[in-house]
Parts: sequence; C-alpha cells; structure tokens
Amino acid sequence: MPKRKISRGKDGIYEREDSSCYWASYIDARGKRVRCSTGIKKSAAGRKEAEALLSKWRLESHMEKQWDEQPSRTFDELMLAYLDELDNMGRATERHTWSLKKLYPVFTGCDLQQLTARDIRDYIVGRRKEGVSAGTINREIGLMSAALNHARKEWDWEVPNPCEKRRLKEPEGRIRWITRKEAGRLLAAARDPERPHYLEPFIALALNTGCRRGELLGLEWERVDLKAQLIHLEAEHTKAKRRRSVPMNNAARQAMLSLLQFRMRYCADTPWVFCNQNGQRIADIKKTWATVCRKAGIQDFRVHDMRHTCAAWLVTSGVPLAEVRDLLGHSSITMTERYAHLAPENIRSAVARLDEKEDAETKNPRIFRGS
Repeated sequence: MPKRKISRGKDGIYEREDSSCYWASYIDARGKRVRCSTGIKKSAAGRKEAEALLSKWRLESHMEKQWDEQPSRTFDELMLAYLDELDNMGRATERHTWSLKKLYPVFTGCDLQQLTARDIRDYIVGRRKEGVSAGTINREIGLMSAALNHARKEWDWEVPNPCEKRRLKEPEGRIRWITRKEAGRLLAAARDPERPHYLEPFIALALNTGCRRGELLGLEWERVDLKAQLIHLEAEHTKAKRRRSVPMNNAARQAMLSLLQFRMRYCADTPWVFCNQNGQRIADIKKTWATVCRKAGIQDFRVHDMRHTCAAWLVTSGVPLAEVRDLLGHSSITMTERYAHLAPENIRSAVARLDEKEDAETKNPRIFRGS
C-alpha cells in the first residue's frame, strides 16, 4: 500500500492528501508530539481559522503544564475531529452523518467537562417523545460515546463519558426473506433493459454471498479471485472490522463475469466492480430498487433483506449456524441464532432421540410408554 503524501513542518498547520481538513502538529503539556485534525476545511479563510485554533491549543497546553489547568473541550471540537479521523480511515458512513445531525442541535457549544448523565437522559427522553426507535437512539448515543472514548484513549483528553451504559433495550430485529421463486421474479425484473446493467448481478451476488450492500458496492477488482471463486474483504471493508473471504457459487461467479465483461467493454481501467460506463463507482441503488420490487410483486423488501434471504436459504438447507456465521461475518454466533427457528427439523431430530425405543436388554426404559 503506497504511503500517504503529507506536507508538513515540524510544528504548525499542515495538509494531508487523504483529508479535506487542515491538520495541526504541536507539543502538548506532557511534552508529547500531537498531530490531529483541526476539523476545518481547506480554504484561504480556513487556514487562518486553523492557525487560530492551533494557537488556542498551544495556550491551553502551556496553562496545563504550568498550572495544571485542564483545557475546555467542546462537543463541536470533538465530533469534527473524530469524524474526520473516521473519514481518513475509510470508516465514516451515512449513519454517522445522520446521527450527528440529530445530536448537534442539542449539544453544540457544550463544554464536555460540564456534560452529565442527566443531559444524556434528557436527550433520550426527547427522542423517545419524537417516536424514534430504541435502535436509532442507541446509534446516536453510541456515536457520541465512541468519540469520547477515542478522545480519551488516543488524544489524552481528560473528559467524562456520561454516555456509557445508556444503551436502551431493543426489540428483536426483523428477519424478512423471500423464496427462491420470488427471487427469480426479482432477478427477472432487474433484467429489464430499462434497468441499470449492474442491478441484476448485484442482486444475484447479494442473494448468493450474503454480502452487505456496502461490501459489494465498495468492491474492487483486485479483491476478486475468479479462479479461486473468492471475494476478499479486508477488515476496513467489513462492519465487524474482521477480514474474511467469501466463496462464490456458480450463480455468483456468473454475475461477476457479466460485470467483468461490462468493464472490459467500457472502462477497462476502473478499479470498481460496480461502476458506470465512465468507470465511476456506483454509490447506491435506491432509485431503482423500489421499482424492481414493485414489478416483481414483492412488498416490504429492503436491500439488506437479501442478506437475510441468503442466511435463511442456508439454514433451511441444513447448513450449521457456525458456518453461516463465518460466511456472513457476524461478530458472534448470537446474531446468527436469529435464524435458528427457520430449521425446526434440526431441533425435532434432536428431541426425537429421547423417543427412541430401547432394546429389551437395555436397563434404561422409556420415560413414558402411554396406556
């Protein structure tokens, strides 16, 4: 992997090619070199603002060193720097942006030292009154908690984290899946010439590999091994941040070959598996998804439900839950156990063993023989 090009001096404001913001380098109160994002976008005015922020940080470090006075940190400063770091690592998502939009009106300008558990409780109560689900609230509070923990661990900020242990109990997640017959109708609807060329292979790959939407749309050709029939996902590409290789069956391989033919015809130099004729990456399929589902006569079916469908097909085919977990990249078997009820025959066969007839010479009789 090529090294990131960085233009900086030993001390001051500098730029990084992998970031849209100015970065700062200075010595903190402990004599440690600190390099972090200012969260300020690159521009003529932004440069002056970043320099002013660096001066503030230097002054705070001096005051902390001389008089052990802790600098004030604001919610805005925290979230801007944290999300910029996530973006640099390729881990920032639309969900992070959406959560911040909800947190910002309530906590903007807030001094992190003054943040209390009551502030977090009040936020949760307010969101519940708005009819927001527990899962959504957990993701919003979770983002703030992760940012605070990151600041404490990586930036040595001495700030409290009242978000810890505030997670709400969530109802059991939905499991919506379709039959193979319905999947056939979905693929046929996607095959319509009026639909984008990548839609049918995307659906085929999602149904036959169980990969998430982001894992597929962000897939590069260098991570596709057609000879070994494997898709390689590094930790940075997966939700669980764990490397895994996903095997392709014949249907998935044929879908990948159709995408390769498109690439060779229109944009041979593009690194993206899912791209347009100019080689630009496809960001989403929302515009056509609802239309295809409607034409296929399938209701209440989301893109992510194809992942559930893959899991359901595997479980009902008798594949052990541990193998399903490994294929889907679940962080624990607990997540995979949501599909256990789809294979009642496995449990029935286990219980049936209690009902097996004993040989006449066996000392252990059946528990109940009936009348």
